[in-house]
Amino acid sequence: MSINEILFWFLSTIAISGALLVIFSKNPVHSVLWLVVVFFAISGHYVLLNAQFLAIVNMIVYAGAIMVLFLFVIMLMNMNADQEPQKGKWMKMAGVISGGSLMLILVAALRYNQSTTGGEEEAGIGLIQNLGKILFSDFVVPFEISSVLFLSAMVGAVVLGKKEKEIIESDTINN
Repeated sequence: MSINEILFWFLSTIAISGALLVIFSKNPVHSVLWLVVVFFAISGHYVLLNAQFLAIVNMIVYAGAIMVLFLFVIMLMNMNADQEPQKGKWMKMAGVISGGSLMLILVAALRYNQSTTGGEEEAGIGLIQNLGKILFSDFVVPFEISSVLFLSAMVGAVVLGKKEKEIIESDTINN
C-alpha cells in the first residue's frame, strides 16, 4: 500500500464518520462543527487528486464562510426541541425514499463514469492554469450566466429585506 492509498482511506474514514455524526448529532451546533470536519477531509481528497486550488477554495468558502453563516443562523433561530414541529411517518418515509433515490443515481453515475474514462490520467488535472483555460474558453457562457444569477439573487435579497424593514417600521409607526 502506498502513502496515497493510506491517506485516501484515512480521509475517507474521517469524512464518512463525520457525515454520520452530522446526521445523528442531537445538537445543531455540533452538527455544523462535524460538517466542518467533513469539509476538511474533502479538501484532503482534493490535495490527493492534485487539485490544490479546489482544496483551498473548499476550505475558505465552505469550511470558513458558509459554516460561519450556518452557525449564525442556528444561533439566531434559538431552536428548542419542544418548539420544533414533529415530522410524521409519511414525511420520514418520503425522506428515506428521496435519499435512497439520490444514492442510486449517484452510484449509477459513478459506474457510468468509470466505464467511460478508461483510466488514463492527465498530468495537469486540477491545476489552476488548466481550470482557468477551461473555465474561460469552454464554459464562459455558463460562468457568466451563473454570475448574473448570483447578482439577481443579491438584488432580490436586498429588495426583500428592505420591504420587510419598511413593513416593520410602518407597523411600529401605526401603533
